[in-house]
Amino acid sequence: MTIDRRHIAGFATVAALAVLAPACAQAAAGAAGGTRLPSSDYGVRGVCPAPAPGHAACMAEQLVPETAQARARTHPLGVARLAARATGPAASGAFGLRPEDLHRAYSLPTAAAEAQTIALVDAYNDLTIEEDLGRFDREFSLPECTAASGCFEKVGQQGAGGSLPFPQSPSSLKAEETACKGGSRLACEEVEEARGWTVEISLDVETAHAVCQSCRIALVEADSDSLGDLGEAERTAEGLGANEISNSWGGPECITEPVHECERDSSIFDDPRTVITASAGDDGYLNWLAEPAVEYANYPASSPHVVAVGGTRLELNGSGEWGAESVWNDGGESAGRKDGHGAGGGGCSVQFEAQPWQQEVADWREVGCGRLRAVADVAADADPYTGVAVEDSSGNLGECEEGNPGNVHWCTIGGTSLASPLIAATFALAGGAHGVEYPARTLYENVARTPSVLHDVQAGSNGECREPFEGALSGEELPTTGCEVSEEAQLSCDSTLICKAGAGYDGPTGLGTPDGIAAFTPAEGESTGNSGGGTAGGGPGGPATGPGAAPAAIPPPPAAAPSPPAPQVSGLALTLKALIALDTSRPKLAKLGFAFRLNVAARVRVSLQKHTTKHHHARWTAVRELAIDAPAGHDVHQLGGHGTLSPGSYRLTLSAEHGSAESISFKIG
Repeated sequence: MTIDRRHIAGFATVAALAVLAPACAQAAAGAAGGTRLPSSDYGVRGVCPAPAPGHAACMAEQLVPETAQARARTHPLGVARLAARATGPAASGAFGLRPEDLHRAYSLPTAAAEAQTIALVDAYNDLTIEEDLGRFDREFSLPECTAASGCFEKVGQQGAGGSLPFPQSPSSLKAEETACKGGSRLACEEVEEARGWTVEISLDVETAHAVCQSCRIALVEADSDSLGDLGEAERTAEGLGANEISNSWGGPECITEPVHECERDSSIFDDPRTVITASAGDDGYLNWLAEPAVEYANYPASSPHVVAVGGTRLELNGSGEWGAESVWNDGGESAGRKDGHGAGGGGCSVQFEAQPWQQEVADWREVGCGRLRAVADVAADADPYTGVAVEDSSGNLGECEEGNPGNVHWCTIGGTSLASPLIAATFALAGGAHGVEYPARTLYENVARTPSVLHDVQAGSNGECREPFEGALSGEELPTTGCEVSEEAQLSCDSTLICKAGAGYDGPTGLGTPDGIAAFTPAEGESTGNSGGGTAGGGPGGPATGPGAAPAAIPPPPAAAPSPPAPQVSGLALTLKALIALDTSRPKLAKLGFAFRLNVAARVRVSLQKHTTKHHHARWTAVRELAIDAPAGHDVHQLGGHGTLSPGSYRLTLSAEHGSAESISFKIG
């Protein structure tokens, strides 16, 4: 079930008188005084349901006008309005930040110096995304981006030639909606998930094109929001040759004991020299705002292979340029229930170690993660009150349509789902990874060299606050949380930097937010991703130089070390006890044992999948996954787990890390 979260903080700083086009005359009249509506006129809802085990949720947050005055869009909303040159309500800023606002705020160019492809990995099928992108482009006078021009491509998780996910057509969506009305819980869940991801897709695609207007856009749609399907879509995005891949979704990291029983396969995101961004989350430090609350850093943002993107509240000055930023945190409690709509995610991983360049930041000891990975690396605007104008004609924007018969396709969307494609597109403007094996490293090295290349966000915390916001209903321009930052940080993370902003690196906003593209461009000579360590030429440890020095002898190249053999899985078979257990109608999962051989010791991923059919689309659905460290030679393991296996066709696959895989199939019943 989607949880509505009421926003009890006020608008970010926005001020300036505007002269709007005739289509927005009513909005101009209300905006003339520069006043803001109290937050009681608005609510905020996450567009996707909370993730089930083994699944992910999208991170888009929708600003919901709840009064007639709010629905009429008569007050400034997240943007300092300059002299209007456009004709539509979205282009005037009535529905949030415009492309030009993002470029002015973050000092970004509109085009990349070289060809770039940005891939957006999402779930389910958006039937109207190309048409929505076209209307978005016309509204803001952006370059056209269509399939016919080669600028836009949409594929399913199997890639070009594969089928698209549900809904494949308006009629298939209608049939599922009818089944939902008839009492089918599964149909209702699928319709709700597909509707939420449609809004997410519009946000991702339109944000990427708004920021990098010369970039090619590739949308890869997974069959569902399961981590398995999204992982396959990720591989497809990599196969399309994307320079940047944005993932505006996430789910729990492994938090059970022992960890190997639910270990996430982070190698899916290990695509050297491709910039992969991931949303840090919308429920605050370790998801304290989530319902039910479960403490975890969001995955895949916690993977050391990605650029984890946190969320801020962006404040524009009277000229529409960057004014200030603080940690996005609109959480709070009132009368014993959580009323805050969200906050930027983050926290220490329990599964992954921090990369060396993260551990080398000057204030790493104060972060509080030890050797573990800290989320995030970088940040950008995410507060829905300073969100962007999004066009979506699917009819899924809900409350945004009420009272706006002429503007039904526009809404204001935020969340770290906005921040992730924004950062991916900023990397694209800078020319991509430039051959750097781990692009996040570029950010850390540039900031270490020149701290001013990013806006260093030093205000706020994404920690828990038990008090309601103060000033939110009094008309103050900037509401203040009922807790001091020190209180939030003390309660959540013992005042360490993992949940509190500070000078330099911190967990909620990483190294900072964009200020041009210099931070995203490797320094000359660093395109190989090697850190170096020696010196070329003279100096300590170098050859002698100067008059009379003998020419340095050129050492022979070192003999190439023989490459270790790639791990090979062979001889995969079910054990005799497993075969006996499978002879029953509903065998226990824990009874499934298997034997195999490895030529060298290796880490092996084990996956049990069941063959299922949904909407006439056959696929393999994950039943159980784990990873094991196996020695060379013969080995035997139990799959483990709880529950029983229902009748059907199954496939057991063992994949050696950096090696081969082998599968066997069997039936029950």
